[in-house]
Amino acid sequence: MSLLTMILKMAEGLSKTCAIFFLTLLFSLPLGMIVALLRMSKDKVVSSVTRFVISVLRGTPLMLQLLAVTYGPYYLFGISVSRNKLIPVVIAFSINYAAYFAEIYRGGIESMAKGQYEAAAVLGYTKTQTFLKIILPQVIKRIMPSITNEVVTLVKDTSLAFTVSYQEMFTIGKQIANSQTSFTPFVVAGVFYFVFNAIVDFGMGKIEKSMQYYK
Repeated sequence: MSLLTMILKMAEGLSKTCAIFFLTLLFSLPLGMIVALLRMSKDKVVSSVTRFVISVLRGTPLMLQLLAVTYGPYYLFGISVSRNKLIPVVIAFSINYAAYFAEIYRGGIESMAKGQYEAAAVLGYTKTQTFLKIILPQVIKRIMPSITNEVVTLVKDTSLAFTVSYQEMFTIGKQIANSQTSFTPFVVAGVFYFVFNAIVDFGMGKIEKSMQYYK
């Protein structure tokens, strides 16, 4: 198999890699905020349960979570495995990354001075208005480097979808490598991930620079 043919075949799986990446961000970023607020709840039961769930998600391998979400329903309830494996893959990735984003959000929110809440109350802002108009914009700016780091990691983690035989780029590369007994497909995959990450890092850098509204 020529190098060009190999690249074209792996490029077919790139669209599925991108689907995992963008759908995970679409669901995990807002879900992470919800989890963060539950983690910060004054209700000790809610806070403790949320903390335990976050610990489990962060303390177990994403690969294991992928297998659990994809095949768990079949072994536990006899429900057939989804034909479209993108669904369980995105669910597993979204839940896992929401746990990490939740802790990033929580760190950013808790780093804000209490005086800002007091000043907002004096000005007549409600708690919701204070959070959305004063606190959240500053939090987003502060946590952008950490968010960028997780987003870059997500690009590489998409390769874990091969564990449930989802035909994304790395899975196709692995199949070609096995059939051709060649290491070249892995090199091609590495280049793909490097370029993808370079684009993501550039885009996140632009977003971060656009948030220099306090300088």
